[in-house]
Amino acid sequence: MLRKRKKERISIFIDAANIFYSQKSLGWRVDYKKFLSYWQTKGRVTGVYFYTAVISTKKEQLKFFEALGKIGYTVITREVKIIHDRKNKKMVQKGNFDVKLAIDIVLRAKQFDVAILASGDSDFESVVEYLRSVKKKVIVVSARGHVAKELVRKANQYLPLEKIKNEVMRN
Repeated sequence: MLRKRKKERISIFIDAANIFYSQKSLGWRVDYKKFLSYWQTKGRVTGVYFYTAVISTKKEQLKFFEALGKIGYTVITREVKIIHDRKNKKMVQKGNFDVKLAIDIVLRAKQFDVAILASGDSDFESVVEYLRSVKKKVIVVSARGHVAKELVRKANQYLPLEKIKNEVMRN
């Protein structure tokens, strides 16, 4: 775990879809204000980025993103894509944010010493390898059962959401 050192710069990158599905299996929700406060006790937070697909007609979604912005989050959105799965005869909603999030982490690497990657998606394995190669510390945060073993192996640390439940759970 990080020891509090004010000089340690932390940036947080949240794959909202991954955390959303983690919360469903955990049976509790993350309070994003508490989540940010938790990391602020560990060092100097230089950026907190929330990547999410959006349906711009859903007003409650937009209010949530506005609230995140007010507490210091940079919310990066992309309109949901509706894909017609003809084989299974259903509609699938996709956000397709992994590449955007990965590029942003690499471009922002000079702004942090520690990257908090709130995702368990194996697509981020190469990003974790890159960050480690440029001497950045990477902490992967996700629920058990929602994190790829490749990320756990490649990161400096894996922090299960369950372990910080009392600090970050929404009341």
